[in-house]
Amino acid sequence: MVKKFLFATALFLFFMPGQAQAIENPLARPNNKIGIHILAATELEQAAKLVNSNGGDWGYVTIPIQATDRDTSKWQHFMDQCKRYHIIPLVRLATSSDPANKTVWRKTTPDDIVYFANFLNTLAWPTKNRYVIISNEVNRADEWGGTINPSEYAEVLNAAVTVFKSKSPDYFIISAGLDNAAPNKGTEFMNQYDFMRAMQGAIPGIFNQIDGISSHSYPNPGFSQPPNATSLTGVGSFRYERELAKSLSGKDLPVFITETGWDNHAVSEDQIMQYYHETFDTIWNDANIVAVTPFVLGANMGPFQKFSFIHPEGVTKQYDALAQLPKTKGFPLLPIKKVLAAETEKGSAPTKAQDKEDMPERKIGFLLTVKNFFAWAKEVW
Repeated sequence: MVKKFLFATALFLFFMPGQAQAIENPLARPNNKIGIHILAATELEQAAKLVNSNGGDWGYVTIPIQATDRDTSKWQHFMDQCKRYHIIPLVRLATSSDPANKTVWRKTTPDDIVYFANFLNTLAWPTKNRYVIISNEVNRADEWGGTINPSEYAEVLNAAVTVFKSKSPDYFIISAGLDNAAPNKGTEFMNQYDFMRAMQGAIPGIFNQIDGISSHSYPNPGFSQPPNATSLTGVGSFRYERELAKSLSGKDLPVFITETGWDNHAVSEDQIMQYYHETFDTIWNDANIVAVTPFVLGANMGPFQKFSFIHPEGVTKQYDALAQLPKTKGFPLLPIKKVLAAETEKGSAPTKAQDKEDMPERKIGFLLTVKNFFAWAKEVW
């Protein structure tokens, strides 16, 4: 009788409606790790054609959002377009130029984190996991108000974990990609591995708090080196970052290579094309990599033009290299929209087409739940 009562109670609790209490492991499902870094929300459709080509679906884009750019209509449209084109956004938090020194970016503050969390939480995201990258290359003084400060960054990162996850357990917090070629040079630069150790010294366990690490695995020095798995400053530098984070935390963090790429002023297009094929086949064929988003889809002028995959006259050979890569049909877990009665009356309930799109996820989730429950029941019965 007691066992029957416990079984019935467990059955009710296990299947009762409720919100999932944790992020999903993106590597536990089919995952299309091919992506691209974009600079503007308007580039999304073009990015989707590239990252979802050749059998791919649900590829990635990395996109920065500035603290001053809190346009709800603009960014909700971006999220809606991500859902439409099956793109997973990696949203990188950015500030703006420092009012006291226009040559550097203002450092991210705890107040910025609160503002970003409040704003991003007003948006409906395209996937259950909401990927947020906290700042950029913070081991460079020009990215942190003019003076590097690993302790300050660790405090901001720690605050981001607390604030974002208080809004929703679906936020997936990723540490900043670091400049993998930075030397130790006074208050201007700090070697990325020393910077990580200093973060741990400032807040012990900081790498236990986050969900993933961002890596800028550029082919340095000079953005022009051949693929090298062992170089501390090359396209394989993500391995050393991951292993260091693991040694500091005991946690094997998934990796997001959110910037990488060759300088097409220093290396020929044909050579870059070959390098991309070789690196994806070998060094980046790593089970811990969630996404690789080379920098940058389009930059028609300025210092980023040498990395651009698209020029005014058309696409480059490195674009073709990425497009030709065989890709996976990704299958990320989608959010389940909860519709209030008032919304239904206003006609904003999901359409039949939306219901049909989400149905495979619901079926898989239900079947996994049933399987796990009865496996447990078999053990205790």
